[in-house]
Amino acid sequence: MKKLILAGLVAACAATPAFAALKAGDTAPDFSAKGSLGGKDFNFNLKSALSKGPVVVYFYPSAYTGGCDAEAHAFAEDADKFAAAGAQIIGVSADSLDRLKVFSADPDFCAGKFPIASDADTKIAATYNLNVTPPRAGAKDVKGNEIGHGFIERVTFVVGRDGKILATMSSAADKLSPQDHVDKSLAMVQSLKK
Repeated sequence: MKKLILAGLVAACAATPAFAALKAGDTAPDFSAKGSLGGKDFNFNLKSALSKGPVVVYFYPSAYTGGCDAEAHAFAEDADKFAAAGAQIIGVSADSLDRLKVFSADPDFCAGKFPIASDADTKIAATYNLNVTPPRAGAKDVKGNEIGHGFIERVTFVVGRDGKILATMSSAADKLSPQDHVDKSLAMVQSLKK
């Protein structure tokens, strides 16, 4: 019986697709998404944003959770440096638009410095080959609110004006902290400006 169960688990794992985030040199899939900037509705389109310069597209698991809060705060603190390098920032999570409106305006996190977009159905994440962990029963954010959505893995892409991915940074694969995502993407866009 144990051998049968083990064989079933091995078969299930083999049938599960292996995801690997898109890498440098790949074309970044264009996407449009509803989001929030400073608590107000914001519509984002990657192709349109790229017409103005490089774009840092960072995916994160959930608003109001430890690492995501630190990452949003760090991006907000350096938002002027990204802008000076001619780059835009867009955060993407599976959070609802209502949650993002609050998070985007929160002075401790996004502080209205850059937009964040909702990928509630995780279709955008799928086009970037990102893993999504299903919602966990009873998972709560730092405010004690239940989190009822899946968690997109933390991956940051720096996308050049030509739509090609210049860099991919993954917390899981590259062992990067949320702060590392900000620092490395800022260094990349500043090097493009030179």
